[in-house]
Amino acid sequence: MPIYTKAGLPVNEILKKEKIQIIDENELNNNLSEDILQIAILNLMPLKEDTELQLLRKLSKSGKNIKITFINVTSYISKTTSPVHMEKFYSTFNDVKDKFFDGLIITGAPVEQMDFEQVIYWEELKKIMKWSETHAKSTLYICWGAQAGLYYHYGINKHLLNSKLFGIFSHKIDDKNSKILYGFEDGFKAPHSRHTTIYKSDIEKIPALDIVAESDKAGVFIIENKDKKELYVTGHLEYAIDTLDKEYKRDLSKGLNIEMPENYYKENNSSEEPLFSWKDNGDKLYSNWVNYYL
Repeated sequence: MPIYTKAGLPVNEILKKEKIQIIDENELNNNLSEDILQIAILNLMPLKEDTELQLLRKLSKSGKNIKITFINVTSYISKTTSPVHMEKFYSTFNDVKDKFFDGLIITGAPVEQMDFEQVIYWEELKKIMKWSETHAKSTLYICWGAQAGLYYHYGINKHLLNSKLFGIFSHKIDDKNSKILYGFEDGFKAPHSRHTTIYKSDIEKIPALDIVAESDKAGVFIIENKDKKELYVTGHLEYAIDTLDKEYKRDLSKGLNIEMPENYYKENNSSEEPLFSWKDNGDKLYSNWVNYYL
């Protein structure tokens, strides 16, 4: 089933080469009778095109017709993505605030070591999260986005880790009835890359929240509220095989004190190829979200 995007979006050509059906959203005028899900993506990641590619790959696994609307904040101008790209392929909140979406994704952002109120676009993000309560059937929060959502909706704060959580970790399923993990088994792998965490004890104090999956090493992984309208994922099941490799080598080139990502390279040797141990899990999670929540 096709993904409808704006014509000329650069990642479209990559996706087409991967045999993913991408169609210009202008053609929707001829397909109004089709059952098309509307998904908005608030992309706060610095490398916008990488995140576009990762999320569109995963959403394409759902077997549904999906129209994508990328959203950006206006209170911060990206330093890593060209203004031309943002103006051509992204909508502002003002552009979409009167529209209704089946799904909304709020990504992570490289601001996790700052207090939420110090983030330059925090007030704008709060408006979007408030709007999502009435204008999106389900909202999927990722990494820092999950931390921001839990803080805004429930007052749960994040906590600084002693060292960066970086690598691929095993997870166990707490709620075997949750449809977000349909087809998963205990011990499933998922990537994490963050300096902060959410305490399990803080989540357990909120009756409206259920812990779906967690890791002995990485902590709580997936939380959902009881009406299934909000999903919080503290890791990155959308990541491509080389995402952590790029991040690791980037930080090394900057002279940062960064440990090699755990359980990632063959034989834990960074000169070897990474192991794509989470690919199927990522495909399942996004397919489950689209099929069971939207």
